[in-house]
Amino acid sequence: MDFSKNILETIGNTPLVKLNKIVAEIDALVLAKVETFNPGNSVKDRMAVKMIEDAEADGRLKPGGTIIEGTSGNTGMGLALVAIIKGYKLICVISDKQSKEKMDILRAVGAKVVVCPTDVEPTDPRSYYSVSKRLAEETPNSWYVNQYDNMSNSLAHYEQTGPEIWKQTDGKITHFVVGVGTGGTISGVGKFLKEKNPNIKIWGIDTYGSVFKKYHETGIFDENEIYSYITEGIGEDILPKNVDFSLIDGFTKVTDKDAAVYTRKIALEEAIFVGNSAGACIKGLLQLKEHFKPDDVVVVLFHDSGSRYVGKMFNDDWMRERGFLEENITKAEDVIKDHIDKQLIVVRTEELVSHAIERMRKYKISQIPVVDINGFVGSVDETDLFRSYVADKNVAEKPIKEVMGKPFPIVKLGTPIEEVSRLFTKENDAVLVDLGNGNHHIITKYDIIGSIK
Repeated sequence: MDFSKNILETIGNTPLVKLNKIVAEIDALVLAKVETFNPGNSVKDRMAVKMIEDAEADGRLKPGGTIIEGTSGNTGMGLALVAIIKGYKLICVISDKQSKEKMDILRAVGAKVVVCPTDVEPTDPRSYYSVSKRLAEETPNSWYVNQYDNMSNSLAHYEQTGPEIWKQTDGKITHFVVGVGTGGTISGVGKFLKEKNPNIKIWGIDTYGSVFKKYHETGIFDENEIYSYITEGIGEDILPKNVDFSLIDGFTKVTDKDAAVYTRKIALEEAIFVGNSAGACIKGLLQLKEHFKPDDVVVVLFHDSGSRYVGKMFNDDWMRERGFLEENITKAEDVIKDHIDKQLIVVRTEELVSHAIERMRKYKISQIPVVDINGFVGSVDETDLFRSYVADKNVAEKPIKEVMGKPFPIVKLGTPIEEVSRLFTKENDAVLVDLGNGNHHIITKYDIIGSIK
């Protein structure tokens, strides 16, 4: 019989898959190392086992101990699998920008999850680096993994991932492209491949808001480059010890939007359901296309599964809110199509100002049309109401007709978006759309800004 003694024995030997449509403009053979075939659905399973085994061997991790780690989710999953099999407890410290799916999965496999804010300095006591260290100091019989500076991370890829890629390409690989976060994958694989053939080029994919690219090119750690970004799993605001810059031939940076858009393209064009860093890698690969020749063999690593981003990159509403969804917005109906079924909130001329304020709070809106038996006769805006209140504290008990402004302009569903936009002025913050069935919908400046790509 052919079986594994436990789930950990299924880690590794992931497939190499030829990419076709999505890399059609690249004049080389492009192969994806699809790490979602690991049991924890990411490349991090490899180093999770290695780091724990090495810590057991030198006594840092003792029987019955608690493993503590700051993670973007995937390392936590790998550690959880090992912890279950080997009988350890696990605490994962994760930043609040990570997907809800990642947090839910970690809890599902028995980890305690501690969520920390993203937009703080690494040295801030609230950062997930600081919280991880503090928990390790406070928790008896615990071991802080520290995947960033734990050299077993890159060693796992030197011993496993690199040799697999070399064997699968029959030693013909010419370029390796991968997103860089902790640096373990690019450094471990890069070291092995360059020992086999020093001419192999190693390219790192970075993101805007991260320090890697500039530091590699200039040796300057520029704190001005550090700001919050959406892309998960790559980029850093620190320099992990696992990043061996001497092994890396170059970096290219990819925007949050491009990473998200290409994550979806991989699923639609190659039928490979992978995560956010894979999208960044493919866009980065296209940005580097002039470096590749027809006889080259380019290997790009797909880090994790798309299942961890269902509520983010694979969710139309999430993409639309950030202006990432590639839609052709040309008419008024395109702007409102996703919420056209929502009821138009109105206020009547004889209602009190307090009623309008209550509706603004309840529905979280800033503009309301005013109606009487004849139709639309005016409008109220939160800014105007605020000014009226400053001038007269008793305004809340006055009828709307005493404070209302001019009615909002009305357009048809097919009105070009350029024409709609011209109707917004200093005095007018909304436009009504006639739905043609006796009903109307509202377009605000926020809707127009959200439609800009």
